Amino acid sequence: MTQWIAVARRTGLAFCLAGAGFAVVEAAVAQSYPSRTVRLVVGYPAGGLTDGVARTLSAGLAEALGQQVIVDNRGGAGSAIGTDIVAKSQPDGHTLLMADQALITNPTLYSKLPYDTLKDLQPVSLVGAASLAIVVHPSLPARSVKDLVALAKARPGQVNYASGGNGTASHLAGELFKQVAGVDMVHIPYKGAGVAIGDLLGGHVSIMFSSIGASAPHVIAGKIRALAVTGPARASVLPDVPTLKEAGYPAAALVGYWGMLAPAGVSRDIIDKLSKTMAAVIRKPEVHKRLVDQGVDPSGGEPAAYGEIIRSEIAKWAKVIKTAGIKVD
Repeated sequence: MTQWIAVARRTGLAFCLAGAGFAVVEAAVAQSYPSRTVRLVVGYPAGGLTDGVARTLSAGLAEALGQQVIVDNRGGAGSAIGTDIVAKSQPDGHTLLMADQALITNPTLYSKLPYDTLKDLQPVSLVGAASLAIVVHPSLPARSVKDLVALAKARPGQVNYASGGNGTASHLAGELFKQVAGVDMVHIPYKGAGVAIGDLLGGHVSIMFSSIGASAPHVIAGKIRALAVTGPARASVLPDVPTLKEAGYPAAALVGYWGMLAPAGVSRDIIDKLSKTMAAVIRKPEVHKRLVDQGVDPSGGEPAAYGEIIRSEIAKWAKVIKTAGIKVD
């Protein structure tokens, strides 16, 4: 018996020493990281909001990390192609993903993805969140959300709303609103939000759930009317526009999230280093302002907090998507 205890103690000591050894190795790897150019993958072509967020952060990240950070645009399949590239990349922290709300909605929108969002990726940091604005053409006789609901109920199937395409945030926001308000509005998908806003300005469609950054200049110019914003607080660029909660529809409130992720398997020390670096970059006044100007409320955050947002939002949007019967493949 004494002999087995002695063996157990020696074995336990060996495991402790081995664990300490691994910790030392991970710390050394994190100290030398990054050792070459870091690739920040964006699952969309250049020019969109997610691309703009990535480019806003890349210069600050490069300066803080001491290596070049390049933005690599890999568009297609609602950002799933770019996401898959990161999920299958070498887990050394040199290939990262700048994700938006599609990371959360794609697991339900697509019947099969080539990666598992929760298993093949790990969160690094939340970057920020953004509300949408419910905007209407001035010809629509609705000056409030309650007016819009009354109009849609009086004209079931006759009031339309535009989106940037099937499964996009502007589409899903409209479907959530329909479910909460109990109205029947016709969805008109476009190939991109810019085209949709153009048709809204021209009066070819009546309503859009638009990013604030894209729609605010037109609201301020009086070309379209904003009825509400979907987030928990009023937008600084549209201070007179109420939130959906203030308008009487709190269950229709929503925000979209932007964040950075890495492949599963990247060491904890590297993830922590990246997370702290991101927080420092986001706090820079010039970076903070550029994000706000794009309609994103900067926040930063620990990996675990961003991971919890991803899990809870996947569950929330799965219900909305399944109820609406939306599929994009």
